[in-house]
Amino acid sequence: MTEEKTLSVDDTLAALRAVGEATRLRLIALLAESELTVKDATAILGQSQPRISRHLKLLAEADLIQRFPEGSWVYYRLADGPEGELAKGLVAQISRDDPVLAADQERFQAIRKAKAEEAAAFFAARALTWDRERSLHVSEEDVEAAMRAALGNNPFQSFLDLGTGTGRLLEVFAEQYVTALGIDASHDMLAVARANLAKAGLTNAQVRHGDVYALNVPPRSFDVVSIHQVLHFLDDPARALAEAARALRPGGRLMIIDFAPHELEFLRDKHAHRRLGFAHDQMERWLEALDLDLEQVTDLVPGDETNSNLTVTLWLARDRRVVTDWPTRDTSREVA
Repeated sequence: MTEEKTLSVDDTLAALRAVGEATRLRLIALLAESELTVKDATAILGQSQPRISRHLKLLAEADLIQRFPEGSWVYYRLADGPEGELAKGLVAQISRDDPVLAADQERFQAIRKAKAEEAAAFFAARALTWDRERSLHVSEEDVEAAMRAALGNNPFQSFLDLGTGTGRLLEVFAEQYVTALGIDASHDMLAVARANLAKAGLTNAQVRHGDVYALNVPPRSFDVVSIHQVLHFLDDPARALAEAARALRPGGRLMIIDFAPHELEFLRDKHAHRRLGFAHDQMERWLEALDLDLEQVTDLVPGDETNSNLTVTLWLARDRRVVTDWPTRDTSREVA
């Protein structure tokens, strides 16, 4: 473990003092498995909202957990730093047969099930519209296969999916990344994504509410950034690409999947598309202006090539800065 990932004696004692209380330990045990809201925690632990909020505040002040506001809600999750690792280690030593934790877990799973049912209902209500659009282009399986082929099989440290929607790409690349973050502007879609990640058992992937025009992520922090079928909904795609490029580590890769130019005006009228596809030369100009080298372009053309069908294009670009340009190089990480 490198020096910046360790705790001082004082910090360790502060973290242990913060977690050394029954309710806070129960909260840590839950947060080690999934993020929660105050409402979730009150339902699981059977305590008042002010009391739960105070416990969460103390855990946050000890840097054991992080809070992420999302509209009128706030989600809590174990911290990513050494304090969070300490908390995970403590939880790992607790017997899962403990009757109190077992009861918490039972109530937690009931809440998860209810959220999954809500997410399924939301998805079903929109499935007809989405199915109509998907029927115009190659299958999602073919698109995902092209994405896998473009990125290759090598593992990478961190993955950022912009406009994550149902969180599907967080599942597709789960075997390759160490940590992942999905960003979306829709609270309803985030509920779907959270339910899907929980069902898949992905604890190293998170989703957050956010704006692709103003990403609340550190610069130069992700090895791979994806923008899958998002740009055609935006008034200013170039601005979103600039934000995505800002998040790339030196040598990191940006993967864009969207439609080639088309003339299906009903997608603008009925499906809220702002742009009717993107030409290769237009995308190349945008990427060049961001100091990204375009490495691969793949057109996925439907088998029935009529003017009512859509071609899906995959662009893969790389940040041209070399790894040695990055002042805090971590030789334990492989840059994709």
